[in-house]
Amino acid sequence: MSLYQWMDARLGPADTFSVPLNVNALHYGTGVFEGIRSYATQDGAAVFRLREHLLRMKQGCEVIGIDFDMDEIGEAILAVLRANQHRDAYIRPLSFYGSGLGLDVEALQQHHWVASVPWNSHLGSAKVKLAHSPFRRNRHTSIPPLKLCGAYVNSLMAKHEATKRGFGEALFTDESGLVVECTGENVFMVKNGQITAVEHPDALGGITRRTVIELTGADSRAVSLEELREADEIFLTGTSAEIAQVGQLDQRELGPNPVTLTLRARYLGIVRGESAEHETWLTRF
Repeated sequence: MSLYQWMDARLGPADTFSVPLNVNALHYGTGVFEGIRSYATQDGAAVFRLREHLLRMKQGCEVIGIDFDMDEIGEAILAVLRANQHRDAYIRPLSFYGSGLGLDVEALQQHHWVASVPWNSHLGSAKVKLAHSPFRRNRHTSIPPLKLCGAYVNSLMAKHEATKRGFGEALFTDESGLVVECTGENVFMVKNGQITAVEHPDALGGITRRTVIELTGADSRAVSLEELREADEIFLTGTSAEIAQVGQLDQRELGPNPVTLTLRARYLGIVRGESAEHETWLTRF
């Protein structure tokens, strides 16, 4: 049976929706997306930090001139999850420009789409093999670090190059040797039991990153590649990746990750509704 999706105020089977090949977003990347997670809990299912995701998506839409109604898309997300009877799921809302070639988009029709699929962490529970990438991250002065569709070609190239070398993820640094982020995750390190969130103006303002900082009081600052290489532990955060332990950075293998694993267990408990203190982060459906 086809999964249900939502597009332009209509909920229906996925195979009833289509767009033409001249859609502007396909040719120029003129769209904005989010990655959002829902989780099974003892009391049904819940979306984690839905409002924060919608606020970030609204920011992206404003950058490229797309009208975005947070309430409408929020309700559409819940409707799709209910229709698909999803609990542990990945949710993908997408706003984009429709038919019409060229960069003058003001007169083009705008579309909004929501889908959900069953999901687990895309990095899995195994330790990540991380490679320093020869590519640079998009500069924030050229493309703001939001979830703009076209910007992610940068991530694709770095991930492809790292994968060809036998690694599972790529790490961006800037011209000065400061760590930026990975292709789809923010970076943290642990040294002498202290957790540090890597901060860089070219990095996405991650919602899982913010969550970890709020939970741990982690220091947020610039970190050089040399300092990262001396860390006791490295972990990555992202909506899909959750909290993923790094087992190798280039040729250096890292040892046990007790801080990371303790934090990961706490995080998974929160998203599954096991912490009354953090109930406001959940939107139940």
